[in-house]
Order: sequence, then structure tokens, then C-alpha cells
Amino acid sequence: MLSLKADTRKERGKKARTQGAVLAVLYGPKVKPVSLSVDKKEFEKVFNAAGESSLVTLELGADKTPVLIREVQRHPLSGAPIHADFYQPRLDQKIKIMVPLVLEGEAPAQKDLEGTLIQNVHEVEVEALPQELPHEIIVSVAKLATFEDHILVKDLQVSSGVHILHDAEAIVAQVVPAEKVEEELAKPVEENVADVKVVKEEKKEKEEAEAAAQEPAKEKKVKSS
Repeated sequence: MLSLKADTRKERGKKARTQGAVLAVLYGPKVKPVSLSVDKKEFEKVFNAAGESSLVTLELGADKTPVLIREVQRHPLSGAPIHADFYQPRLDQKIKIMVPLVLEGEAPAQKDLEGTLIQNVHEVEVEALPQELPHEIIVSVAKLATFEDHILVKDLQVSSGVHILHDAEAIVAQVVPAEKVEEELAKPVEENVADVKVVKEEKKEKEEAEAAAQEPAKEKKVKSS
């Protein structure tokens, strides 16, 4: 498991921002919210390798905490990360998360029939124990030999501990004739209601964590006044 060192921080807002650092907050069902900062270069290295669906060991002093990286905010001009959430899940409970699909190889229909490869689904929601979550799901397109061939969600290969929640009959990838490319790309993307629900639940949990993190500061201000 990848590791990332973090330091606690007391300053908030603009005062907390220092060059070469990414501000963060650690929260979860069994952890008190903590404001942190991590080295920007180390964060980018770990995040590029782990993404949002692989556990990372967060080293905070002598404590080592398994976390998932969530909601990375980037600078609007440079694109550099400026803030991230570290979510500590319960390791004994399954969670739902979106995992990206990565096409691999070359489809025979591209080369032999001069078709165009279309990826209809770019990520799927999965449910698994945190330690079994895949970083990504590799999808081989070697079976796409004709325009009639399709790769469906039910064809995706994942470990036995991972359950895919997306529509099993949805087309992940296909090769289409050149004249039908625009037609395929113009098709509306179906919204996954379950995905929207999960996002709302995570947003609510984060807001509650951030509110809890602010309580000590509020109490201190009241006492000093």
C-alpha cells in the first residue's frame, strides 16, 4: 500500500496556504476530523498511482491510517492540487465507489474494417471492502472483431470480492463504421440514480465532518470573549 506523510495544521483559509503544500482534512465514521497539510509533490505522486478508489496509508506522526483520497481541488490556472479530503472508511464494511474503466489493446475491427473505437462507459460504481477496491478496471478490446461485437458491463473482469452495480447490459465499448461515429457520440448518457445518491450521502458526511472540525475553534472563541 502506498504511504503519504501528513502534518497537522492549526491555521485555516489563506493563512494556512504555504508553497509546496496541499491542505487536507481527515474524516470518517470512527475518526475525529483533523486539518492536515501534505507535501504537494508527494501527494501528486501517490494520487496518480492510487486515484480515488485505492487505499493509501496516511502517516501522521506515529499513527498510520488507511484512507481514500476524495474531492481533490485544483488551482484554476495551474491545475496544481490545493486541497484534498482523506476519508477513513471502516475496513469491515463494504463501501460504494466509482472506478474508472481503461481500454487496453487494439480492436481488430479498427485495423481490418477501419472502424472507430467508441467507449460508452468510462467508469462504473462498485461495492467492496475498502481493501479490495480496484484502482481501475482494465478492459481488453481484442474481442471486437466486427461492428456487431460489443463489450458489456457484465463482461468486465473483477475479483470475487468486488460487485459491479452498473447496468449489466450496458455497452462499455464497440467499434462502429466511420459514418456512424457522430451518431453514437450524440446519444445521451443515462444518469445512474444510485451514483447520484452515493454522491449526496458522501457530501452530507463531509459537511458534518467539517462542521465538527470547526467546533473546537468556536468553543475557544466563546471562552476568550
